[in-house]
This record gives sequence, structure tokens and C-alpha cells, in this order.
Amino acid sequence: MFAPGKAASMKTIGLIGGMSWVSTAIYYRLINEGVRDRLGGYHSAEIAMWSLDFAEIERMQVSGDWARAGEHLADAARRLERAGADVILITANTMHKVADAVASAVRIPFIHIADATAAEIKRKGSRHPLLLATAYTMEQDFYVGRLRQRHEIDLRVPDAADRAVVHKVIFEELVRDVVNPASKARYVDIIERERRAGADSIIFGCTEIGMLLSPSDFNVPCFDTAAIHAQAAVDFALAS
Repeated sequence: MFAPGKAASMKTIGLIGGMSWVSTAIYYRLINEGVRDRLGGYHSAEIAMWSLDFAEIERMQVSGDWARAGEHLADAARRLERAGADVILITANTMHKVADAVASAVRIPFIHIADATAAEIKRKGSRHPLLLATAYTMEQDFYVGRLRQRHEIDLRVPDAADRAVVHKVIFEELVRDVVNPASKARYVDIIERERRAGADSIIFGCTEIGMLLSPSDFNVPCFDTAAIHAQAAVDFALAS
């Protein structure tokens, strides 16, 4: 049943996407499913999207030119604000390396994926989550440090060899829309080692990892950052 009052109050979600387009498509689906489930009928989300060419961003990541990457994403955020977005999300964990540049470029709110994930980790009572993500996200302080210091979460990361495996699968397979059962088996092996070492939950800390792994694969809490971030966007858009 059409509910014009609810639709009229919906806020517009601004997505900075394309990093990769695969996970951006996941966000689009999850956000629209979330709005449909909350409002029913024919409702879908009001979304403005600026999708970047990931090849350019990936070159900046490899070269360490994060300042230039930040300028690119900040420009996308300003474009979304001018287009009518009420909130900004970066649809990738790694590119939260430049979250401060993006948030400061606009006057509208910015939802940080690590903050949304931390809230869910605390809600579930997990104490020692394992982070699986790109090497940038697992090894640099912008993400790990935020969870450990700002949110006081005792985060675990795999050892160097396992981090290399996780990173390679993301960049050589998942961002190219390739799902390989052999890679899933390698991820599961890594997770089992870390669980024996004390991990009590798993963070899918790359927005494509949910393509490869499912919470139903494990008997511990799993935190799919793409799903958590998308839900945070829905909550914002539908808040009265």
C-alpha cells in the first residue's frame, strides 16, 4: 500500500561507489531491500551515486598517493551534496583511509563504516574479532587504530602470509566479480587458525567478502561491513 507521508520524509543517500562496482551493486541492492522491508509496498530508496573508475583509484593506492585519492573522493562527495544527498557513504572499507577529506568536503553527515561496524560488534558482545580485508585496511592505522583506540575493540589480524592471501583474493578475484571455491577454502583455513588463537568473531572488512563467505559458514558472529553500512544508511534515511 502506498504511504505518501513516509516516502515524503525519506532522506536521500549519497553513495561514492565504483571501488569496486561489484560491491557498489551490493550496496544498491541492500539499501533498497532495507527500505522495502521497512516501508513495504513499492517503496525503494532515494539514492544519488557517483561511481568512480577503480583503475585510477587502484593506481593511487599502489603508489601511496592518498592525498590525490582523497581529492577525487571529496570531489565526488561535493557533487553528491549538490545533487541533493542528505548523507554520504564511501562504499569501500579501504577508501576510508581518506574519510576525513571526504567528511570535511561537505556540510552533510558522513557515515563511517568502521563506526557502524564497531557499534554492531559491541551490540553482539564480541571481544576479539578477526579482521579480513585488504592489506591497506589490515595493516594501516586508519581502520585498525580506529577500532582499537576509539572503540576499544581488541581487534585481531592474520599474520603476514595470510594477509597476503586475503589481499590477493580480493584484488585478483572479488573486485573482478570472480568467486572461487578454492579461495573460500583458503579463507576458511585462515579463519580456523585465528579462531584457535583466540578470535571470537569475524569482520568481513572488505565490502566484497560477503560474496565469498556467509555468516552461515561459521558458528561465531560475523560482521559483514557492507550489510552493516547499508543498514546504517537505511536507518538514517528513514529516521523521523
